[in-house]
Amino acid sequence: MPSSAVAKAAGGAPPAAARKSVTGTRLWVAVLFLLPALVLLGALVVYPIGYSVWRSLYDAPGSGFVGFDNYTEIFSDDNTLTAVRNTAIWVAVAPAFVTALGLIFAVLTERVRWGTAFKLIVFMPMAISMLAAGIIFRLVYEQDPDQGVANAIVTSVHDVFVDESVYPKARPNAQVSDLRASGGGSFTTEGTVRAGTPALLPLVGIAPDRLPGDPQDAKTATGSGVTGTVWLDFKLGGGGEKGAVDPGEKALEGVKVEAVKGGEVVATATSGADGTFKLPTAAEGARLRLPGSNFAAPYNGIDWLGPTLVTPAIIGSYVWMWAGFAMVLIAAGLAGVDRNLLEAARVDGANEWQVFRRVTVPLLAPVLVVVLVTLMINVMKVFDLVYIIAPQPSQDEANVLALQLYLVSYGGGGDNGLGSAIGVVLLLLVLPVMWVNIRRLRKERQR
Repeated sequence: MPSSAVAKAAGGAPPAAARKSVTGTRLWVAVLFLLPALVLLGALVVYPIGYSVWRSLYDAPGSGFVGFDNYTEIFSDDNTLTAVRNTAIWVAVAPAFVTALGLIFAVLTERVRWGTAFKLIVFMPMAISMLAAGIIFRLVYEQDPDQGVANAIVTSVHDVFVDESVYPKARPNAQVSDLRASGGGSFTTEGTVRAGTPALLPLVGIAPDRLPGDPQDAKTATGSGVTGTVWLDFKLGGGGEKGAVDPGEKALEGVKVEAVKGGEVVATATSGADGTFKLPTAAEGARLRLPGSNFAAPYNGIDWLGPTLVTPAIIGSYVWMWAGFAMVLIAAGLAGVDRNLLEAARVDGANEWQVFRRVTVPLLAPVLVVVLVTLMINVMKVFDLVYIIAPQPSQDEANVLALQLYLVSYGGGGDNGLGSAIGVVLLLLVLPVMWVNIRRLRKERQR
């Protein structure tokens, strides 16, 4: 009887050389098939990580050993500290916001008939590269409302509730007028107004061909009351007398005029199409004031890419791109939720908010964790959006670790030692998130 049979009959195991895996494959065959993948893994992952750790211990040229000096510089350089702070903001805000938005979209699209079309529209930005998305949002956040979509919307809403100034940058001619600056962009006469003597309020600073609408020629006010004229004391081609209403000079319609006595406004009027205005008799003896609202610069919206808002603005573009990714994954998890549990909760008297908060979200917790962890790893590597969207004056304020790595290594810094140290720090930041993800996967397998 063969020895293996004897051992088997005696209840023992076959010799180690004869053992096979569960699938019947010998160990050396499995290793042979895995070898190409292991070689690629070592060449593309293990070696670069090891080389980066080794390179981070040397100076910029790589010829002098500096130990942990590069790591010390990371936490002492202002630009790198700003990058660390902004990376922390990205990790804390962007994944949570994208996951929450994806959850809302996934739940709501189940209740509408055109949910599939909506999901397609929301997911479409995922087909756009980071480079293209950066260019798109650089234009969206443009300061000029005629070019930037965001400020075009903001200024349109603003102008609905706030009246636009009539003649921005207009000012009195101090040589021929007694109007003087009186704070807040307003101008007040030094003398007082009298009934029967028209007040002359000449303004300059506007080109006649830039006046809004189709302005009429200015006229000298007439009548026995408190009257006056507001006009542009300039005409193309020159000529005329400064401080006097000359033929061909244009009226300034819609200018608000206030009569002020003792620091209080006693009467107001608005200039007509011919530039004239009339105040009640109570205005006699008052000084005339042209409020600053007549001359304020037009509202140009929000400085989205300024130092204050540049990071939130870029995070907004990231949310636009990745909300579809979160929505699709969460919707797939939602499709596997047992509807009987939801109906049972409704039968027990729970409203829709309670069903969502107490039943739907807990059942989707594994999927939400997957989305959140994936996005946390993703935002630590954000580089393209920040580099493209943030203009040069604000790029330092929007800096992140991945961008700082590029700048110190290849963007003019030329310090590969410091760049490698930043890369190692990024790896160390990602490792805890990966460890949490691996533990979660192991628990899922044990269920």
